[in-house]
Amino acid sequence: MPRPVDPHYSFTDASRWIARFAPLVPEGGRVLDVACGAGRHSRLFLERGHPVVALDRDISRLGELRHHDAMCAIEADLENGEPWPLGDEQFAAIVVANYLYRPLFPVFLDRLEPGGVLTYETFAMGNERFGKPSNPAFLLDDGELLEIVRDKLHVIAYEALEITEPKPALVQRICATNDRT
Repeated sequence: MPRPVDPHYSFTDASRWIARFAPLVPEGGRVLDVACGAGRHSRLFLERGHPVVALDRDISRLGELRHHDAMCAIEADLENGEPWPLGDEQFAAIVVANYLYRPLFPVFLDRLEPGGVLTYETFAMGNERFGKPSNPAFLLDDGELLEIVRDKLHVIAYEALEITEPKPALVQRICATNDRT
């Protein structure tokens, strides 16, 4: 049985979208938490018994979570032109929330192992009316997540909508599986 990560942690801290599809990740499969921030999704998957690779340009925000025995925290700037820091490693799940750097999409698709789950959610065009992010470079075009996985992954669920929680925003989100064998 997995040991609790933090008795004060609540799964309500994790994205409801990502928590909703967490049970699809193959049991014991490694999870990559991209642009992990303070580790809200890393915690979710550690609690579910998954080893986690947490990747961010500043892993100090992970605090003590960096030292969890099933956690590998890697500090890397994914946008500086350096090679992908994890080589050819593959993952049972790749989780991305509130982060967009388009050159990484092919990497995510290539590093998802057969049967793996991609869960992605971030801001969409039109979000500028709510504040930041407002730069089009950080906003998904209409249907962009669907186009990225078309003919590559099997879409389980997709949404493009305006949300009010935790704050008003326009988002796109997708959960898709790699059905390659």
